[in-house]
Amino acid sequence: MRRGETRGKERGPGLMAQLRDPPGGRDARIMLLALAVDRTGSGLWAASSVLYLTFVTHLSAQQIGVLLGVAGVAGIAGSPLAGRLAGRFPVRSLLIGCHLLRLVTLVLVLVCTGFDALLPVVAVTYLGDRAAKTLEMLFATRAAGERRAAYQALSRSAANAGYGVGAGIAAIGLAVGTTGAYRVLILGNALSFVVAAVLVWRTGEPSGSAVEVARSGGAAPAARGEGKGVVRGGGPWRDRGYLGFVLLDIPMNLDDSILAVGLPLWLVNCTSAPHALVPAFLVINTVLVVVLQLSVSKRAEGPRRAARAVLLYGVLMLACCGFLAVATRGGAWAAGAVLLAAALLVTLAELMRSVSSWELAVLLAPQDARAAYLGVAGMSQSIQKSAGPPLLTGVVMAAGPAGWLVLGAAVAGLAVVQSRACARRLGLGPARAGAALATK
Repeated sequence: MRRGETRGKERGPGLMAQLRDPPGGRDARIMLLALAVDRTGSGLWAASSVLYLTFVTHLSAQQIGVLLGVAGVAGIAGSPLAGRLAGRFPVRSLLIGCHLLRLVTLVLVLVCTGFDALLPVVAVTYLGDRAAKTLEMLFATRAAGERRAAYQALSRSAANAGYGVGAGIAAIGLAVGTTGAYRVLILGNALSFVVAAVLVWRTGEPSGSAVEVARSGGAAPAARGEGKGVVRGGGPWRDRGYLGFVLLDIPMNLDDSILAVGLPLWLVNCTSAPHALVPAFLVINTVLVVVLQLSVSKRAEGPRRAARAVLLYGVLMLACCGFLAVATRGGAWAAGAVLLAAALLVTLAELMRSVSSWELAVLLAPQDARAAYLGVAGMSQSIQKSAGPPLLTGVVMAAGPAGWLVLGAAVAGLAVVQSRACARRLGLGPARAGAALATK
């Protein structure tokens, strides 16, 4: 076979071809469409929620901060709750329930006008949101099987495309700026849950759910490649090795807060870069994730590549934080160029993390208790979303450029610890690495 043909096979079909025929077949294709619709609604909510709460419900900035903070904490419980329920009930039915739950809470947001009434409603919305994301991951794990990394890449591309569409639609409503326009945007998010629920209803329950029991006790085989190896008991909450992975995965998600909070605030408050660059950070992130996620995912397929991807994440985050530290020097355009480079680096880090973190969460979990384990693993993103912004604004940015350098070095060091710990649990020592790769 000629070299060009070999490379073509290694690259595989393009993004659009794989979206038409994803791992998991028809059900996976419908689920990807449902995910894109759901994230379109999320884009509407993300772009309009703060302004809606400010100008329509007339909450103060402090009340909004408390509201979203409590909602973020409530969201932390969504992942383990979904994982536990998925061990006992069909994932498809639970996911439809999450969509309908969020439909109800969004409608209640429109009729609740006071802080006390909105607090539990928004909290339940965020809980349902995190539960839905965990259930989507479980569906992919069961439907796509060993090609779950490719499916995860496709889901990331579809989700970011949907999010971008939602944000674009929201921009039109925000330009109108009336109370009616804000309400229409919230209703648009609620409508996305209806469409997503209908699409999920058209799928079939993925195989494997009948035998995958989320147990809180009893023995379960630990993940070694695909869950074979030594026996671990007690479920995820008594598995110190897996809890250690989840704990270390929290700082491995800080790219999200750096992109959404750190970059814009650092630009505005500490550099001379033009403020008009702030939207460019999201544009860079959205476009690169849609275009590159599929090819980057191939670098994290299998246990050894996933562990190495964690190391690359640490390197990229260290470089990103280094760029942020030096962005305070130089003129406006020099600072702008440095910050755009930092946005590029943090996006590349996100690309590596989004696949490797998920792949390792699956590989490290016992196969017959994956629902419960993945539910616990999903907590790391929720905790980071609650703790990340205060860490950046109250500690890192308060310390100036040195704070970014310390953060970058800390994340890089923790990435080394995480990679080595995962390699040990997966049996990827020097003598076993080749054998592990041969089985993938």
